[in-house]
Amino acid sequence: MVPDVPAAEVAALDPGDPDFVADPYPVFHALRSRAALHRHPAWGSHVALSHEMCSTVLRHRRLLRVWTDREPAAEFESFNALHRLSMLENEQHHDRLRAAVSPLFHRRHVDSMRPVITELVERRLGELCERIEAEGDADLMAGLARPLPVDVIATLLGFPLRDGPLLRNWSNRIVRMYEPEIDEPARRDAERAAGEFRGYIADLAEHRRRRPGDDLLSALADGSGDLSGDELIANYVLLLMAGHEASVNGIGNAVVALHEHPEQWRHLRQVREDERALLTAVDELLRHDTPNQLFERTAVRPVELGGHRVEEGEKVVVLLGAANRDPAVFSAPDGLDLTRAPNPHLALGVGAHYCLGAPLARLEIGLVLAALAARLPEYALPTPPHAARPSPSAATTGSASQLDRRRVSSRFPTTPRSSVSCQRRSC
Repeated sequence: MVPDVPAAEVAALDPGDPDFVADPYPVFHALRSRAALHRHPAWGSHVALSHEMCSTVLRHRRLLRVWTDREPAAEFESFNALHRLSMLENEQHHDRLRAAVSPLFHRRHVDSMRPVITELVERRLGELCERIEAEGDADLMAGLARPLPVDVIATLLGFPLRDGPLLRNWSNRIVRMYEPEIDEPARRDAERAAGEFRGYIADLAEHRRRRPGDDLLSALADGSGDLSGDELIANYVLLLMAGHEASVNGIGNAVVALHEHPEQWRHLRQVREDERALLTAVDELLRHDTPNQLFERTAVRPVELGGHRVEEGEKVVVLLGAANRDPAVFSAPDGLDLTRAPNPHLALGVGAHYCLGAPLARLEIGLVLAALAARLPEYALPTPPHAARPSPSAATTGSASQLDRRRVSSRFPTTPRSSVSCQRRSC
C-alpha cells in the first residue's frame, strides 16, 4: 500500500505557501527519505519524489496526460480547442503532431540559428545596459529574460518580431486559467485571449499560404502536411507559449543561483566562450533549481509502481525538483557545480514528452549567460535578490499545480548592494 504523506508534510507541501515555494527542497528531502512514492490526501493523487520513480512515471505508457475540457465547454470553446488538439494533450495523435513540427527543433537546425539568437541577445542586453547607464539600474526579467525568449521562438516559428508584446499578452492571459482560485472575469478573459490568439494564427497562416516564406508556418499552412487547420493553430499556440517558459524561468533562476554562488559565477566567466563547458553549466543550473517542477500523469490502465498498484483514473504527480536533488543520483545534490558531468537531470522531462525545445532552451540560456558574463561581469542584486513565487504555467509546461519556480532576479543596480556590483563601465 502506498504510504500517505505524513500530516506534518501535508501542511508543508503547499504550493500556495510562499515559504515552501521559496525553498521546497527540505520538504522534498524529508519525504523522499521515507518513500519514493506517497499518496497525498489533500491532492487526491500519488506523489513521485525519487529520480528513479519520477523517470519511471514519465516513461510509462500507461501513465499519460489526459485532457478534460473546461466547463461549460460551449463557453470555453477556444481555450479547450487549443489544448485538446495540441500534441501536449492529445495522446492519441501525439507522435503525428510532434513529428510535423520536430524538424524545426532538431539540434542541427537550432545550432544554425546561433548567429540569429546571439544578435537578439545582444540587442536586448544592449538595451538593458543603456538603461543601467541612464537610470543606475535595470530590471533583468522585464528587460531581458521575459521578452528575449518570445523574440527567439517568434523568429523560429515565423511570427513577426514586432508582435512579441501581443503574443506575450495572450499567453499570460491564457495561463491565468490555471491559477488555483481564478475568478470568473479572469476565466472569461482567458477564453477571449484564446480566441484572439486563434484568430491571429489563422490570419497569419492564410497570409503565408498566399505569400509563403522560408519558415515552418509557410511549410505547414499549404495544407499538404499532416496537420489540419485547427491542429496547426493549436500547436503553433502551444509552441509559442511552451517555447519560452523554460527559458524565462531558467534565466531568472540561473542569475540568482550564480549570485548566491560567486565562485561558480567566476567559473562561468572563465568558460563563457567554451560551448561544451557552457552547456554543462546550463544543465547544472537547470538541475539545481528546476524552473518547472511539477508534472501530472493519469493511469489509463492499472499500473505497478515500486510494488504499489495505481488504479485506472488515479493521478501521479511528478516532482522534478525532488528528482533533481536525489542523493542516490547526484553527489552533494544541494550544491551547485557547473562542471558536474554526467548530469542526468529531469528538468526538461524524459520519454515521449521530453521537451521538444530542449536544444533551443539550453542554447538560449547559455548565450544569455555568456553575454552577461562578458558585459556585466560584476553585477549586483538587491537584498533579497529575488522573489520565488507560484507561476500559472501549467497550461504550457504540463504542471498539475502552481509549483513552478520563477525565482525572479529583479534589478541590476550600479551601486554596491551586495558582495558584487555592476558598475557603469561593465556595460
